[in-house]
Formats: sequence, structure tokens, C-alpha cells
Amino acid sequence: MKTRNLILYAILLTSLTSFSQEKWEMLFNGKNLKGWKVLNGTAEYTVKDGVIIGTSKLKTPNTFLCTEKIFGDFILELDFKVDNRLNSGIQFRSNSFKEYNNGRVHGYQSEIDPAPRAWSAGVYDEGRRGWLYSLDLNPNAKKAFKANDWNKVRIEAIGSVIRTWLNGIACANLLDNTTATGFIALQVHQIGTPDQVGATVEWKNIRICTTDLEKNRKPSTDAPEINRIDNSVSATEAAQGWKLLWDGKTTEGWRGAKLTTFPTGGWKVEKGLLKVLSSNGGESTNGGDIVTVKKYKNFELSVDFKITEGANSGIKYFVDTELNKGEGSSIGCEFQILDDQKHPDAKLGVKGNRTLGSLYDLIAAPETKFFRKTDFNNARIVVKGNKVQHFLNDKLTVEYERNTQMWQALVNYSKYSVWPNFGNVAEGNILLQDHGNEVWYKNIKIKEL
Repeated sequence: MKTRNLILYAILLTSLTSFSQEKWEMLFNGKNLKGWKVLNGTAEYTVKDGVIIGTSKLKTPNTFLCTEKIFGDFILELDFKVDNRLNSGIQFRSNSFKEYNNGRVHGYQSEIDPAPRAWSAGVYDEGRRGWLYSLDLNPNAKKAFKANDWNKVRIEAIGSVIRTWLNGIACANLLDNTTATGFIALQVHQIGTPDQVGATVEWKNIRICTTDLEKNRKPSTDAPEINRIDNSVSATEAAQGWKLLWDGKTTEGWRGAKLTTFPTGGWKVEKGLLKVLSSNGGESTNGGDIVTVKKYKNFELSVDFKITEGANSGIKYFVDTELNKGEGSSIGCEFQILDDQKHPDAKLGVKGNRTLGSLYDLIAAPETKFFRKTDFNNARIVVKGNKVQHFLNDKLTVEYERNTQMWQALVNYSKYSVWPNFGNVAEGNILLQDHGNEVWYKNIKIKEL
């Protein structure tokens, strides 16, 4: 009787344990590539000893081994090993449509990156927006990758929440609602030099869970959250003090810099975008600049922007709208927004101090190779007392201190020398500039410090 009771107890315990754990489906049978198909490139995929091996090849674009099945919400786990000469990635919620770049695979990718920057398990948007979550946002995760060894990645994509882990270390914590469904794919990245030919990336133990996800997801992550959902403030951001400076729908909280109301022309709110409309390329000659109704002192400002070819605009702060009642823009410190390749302003000023990301006409930004000309970019301005920083796509471009002799020397050598106490005011409006070119803005958020 005692033995029978022990057996029954063991069966019951096994049943309870099985019920509480994830129910996994193997995506790779360990023998062949049944259920998968190759898209875009001609790199080779083979199977050996229960492992999928992707081998690099010259003169081919990125190649993807894609599941034939489409997935929405899921938890995905797999092991990978990569040659140090090769970059790779794991696509998820990805698609290939003939009408989109002739079938180019596009969608979320969990990066496989043996390079010194160490961004493995960061999230990249292949074929679309580029980096959504680089590990510069989570430096602790850079130590997770193991070179020349097997690595275990976990990807949770549940609703708009995308989270990754590498070898048990939390890497990405992203909110994004661009794509809800798509295939899983294994990438062999294109190569550019003969010494990379034959480099391999390997995958095994590829499994997915699509049921009881809320119960089976990891309860928490210590990776910092990044919110990519347009014109929204997440619960985490709200707790940190972030607020929308533009609601994505109306002109509430904004007015013309030289008006008491919002301009009747020159600006357009459309599909979650605040657009400066194209006119004659003149400075504040169409709708005119717009400013916040409220003034700000210490703050962190984040703005996403996209320029059209040859465009000029800017984000100004510490603006005093009582200065310059005549023609031209209102006066304030400016984060320059410019097409450096096409607009003549880039070659004016002193040593590049009118280029993208610069403090206009005062301090030049370094060359901005990380700028995405055909997509949205993020401008961030941090003000703590007299100390100010400019960031473009999370890269520091300018850093300075106001109310100092050095600052005054810069001002005296600039176009702003005619304006008394320029840049030294305690608080001011925030401004978006009309320079006669079409520029799009969204995700305008502020945190007062």
C-alpha cells in the first residue's frame, strides 16, 4: 500500500509540474529543414548532428531561413554559436511581401553580434527602422555573450512587450506595436571580403511556446524599458516623470512663437505626425515657429524627427519670444536639424557648427554616420542647471555649460552676439522651427528634473 501511494504521489506531482511549465513546440526536428524556407539570399543552410549550420557566401544579400508557419505572441528559446567573422540574427514577427521592397525580409531581429560593441540580444528592425534597442542602453547585458561557444537566447513577444535574455541575463525590454505577427527566421548576414567566406553561424534546440504566455513569461526584468509606441507614455515612463509635450492629435499646449494661438497655416497634424509644411525655404516665413505655452527650466526633452531631402529645421530651448519681434526665427539655443549633404547651411558657420546635432552656430557636432536619413531619428536635450547635452540617436553630440566665460566667448563670436544675455536665462519656451522645408515630428516628450 505504501509503495502504491508513493507511485500515485509521483504521478500527481509530475502532472502538476507539467501543467505549470511551458508547453513547447520544436520548430526544428533535428534532421532536416522541413517547415522552413530560404528567402532573399543564396547563403547555404545545412543540417548536421542536430544543428542548423548557415555558411556565408560572397555576392549575396542577407539570407534568411524562415519558418513556413506564422506566429503572433510567443516565447522562443534556442541555442546559437557564431564565427567571430560573421554577424547574424534571429528574426521574429518578420514578413516578406512582394509590395515591400520586392519581398525583402523585414521585421524584428534579436541580434547576434560577436563584434567588440557586444550588442547580442539587442533588438534591430531589419529592413525598416534600424536599431530599436541597442545594448548601449543596457551596458550590463554586454557581458552576456560567450565567444566561440554556445549561447542560449530567450525572446518573449507578448502583445506590444518584447523582452530578451541571453544566457540568463536580461538584455532588451522594448515596447513596440509596429508588427503583431510574422515568421521566425535565422539570418546569415551578407559579407564584404573574401576572408569572411565560409564563416558559419549555428542554431539548435529551437522551440516555441504559444499558450499560457502570461503565466509562463518571466515575472520581471531589470533591463531598462524603451517605449517605441508612438505618442504614448508607458506606466514606467509616467512613474519616472515623463509627460507628452504633444498629444499626437491636437495642437493643445502649443502656439505660434509670435502669436497667442496656433498658426492657421504652415503646420499640419496628420496620422500622429506634426508636420512643418514645405514653402519657400525661408526662415519662419510661412506658418512660423511654434512654441510651448509653458516655459521650462531643468528638463530632459525627447523628440523623434524625420527630414525630407535638403530640409532645414531645429529644436530650440531657453527661447524668449519677447526677443526678435521682427522677421526670422525666435531666439534661443538650437539643436540643429539639417540635411548636411543637401542644405548649404552645413558649410556655413565655423568648423561645422551648423550641422546636424550641433548647437547651432556655437558648437559643432561630430560627424553623424549613425543618422538615418530616410527614417525617424531621435533628438534628446538634457538640461541640468547650466549644464546642457545634445544626443542624436542616443549618441552624445554636444556638451556645454552656460553662464561661464567660455560660453560668453562662444556667443560673442556667433550671430547671437547682438542678443543680450543669450542662452543664460533661467527658463524659456521650447520651439519647433519653420524653415520652409517639410519636416515631421512625433513622440515629443519631456521630463522635468
